[in-house]
Amino acid sequence: MRVLVACEFSGIVRDAFASRGHDAWSCDLLPSERKGNHIQCDVREVLDDNWDLMIAHPPCTYLCNSGVRWLYERPERWEKMREATEFFRTLLNAPIERICVENPIPHKHALRLIGRKYDQIIQPYQFGEPYSKATCLWLKNLPFLKPTRIIPKTEVKHQVAREPASADRWKKRSRTYKGIAEAMAEQWGEIDKNRWW
Repeated sequence: MRVLVACEFSGIVRDAFASRGHDAWSCDLLPSERKGNHIQCDVREVLDDNWDLMIAHPPCTYLCNSGVRWLYERPERWEKMREATEFFRTLLNAPIERICVENPIPHKHALRLIGRKYDQIIQPYQFGEPYSKATCLWLKNLPFLKPTRIIPKTEVKHQVAREPASADRWKKRSRTYKGIAEAMAEQWGEIDKNRWW
């Protein structure tokens, strides 16, 4: 299967698919942090390159509910929010048979411009990672991601929300947890064999 992991510099999701024999490529404006198939460009330039599956991680700065107050304190962010939702819709409506677009819980203004609600909310602690980070999935021709190993809530940490201020805070907060990446590769990478529909 040809897999595009859009807006990924970490290589975590790409490598989960590649380790299972898929022709997996990450694509981002930044170089990849790890060796592997990586296209450094605006992902819109490669959406038509005959992918079977795309997992996309568009920037959430202007879309997530946690930052909605800044729209009212910094009016210039409204236009940036519109641009971000346009990019989000481009990914969601790409000419690729199966798509997952992930993002944190969006605010109501972003959701209205995206045009539809997310299909599923997942947490890292459902996939063997002892952390809390609500992640929404917009799905096209994909089943819900099934939890693989649930960590008891008494062992769950809120590391992402408490990440200290730093120049690369956004990078640390945006990486996909390995347990989620492995579940995506295991469940969605075998979709043709499992014939879930």
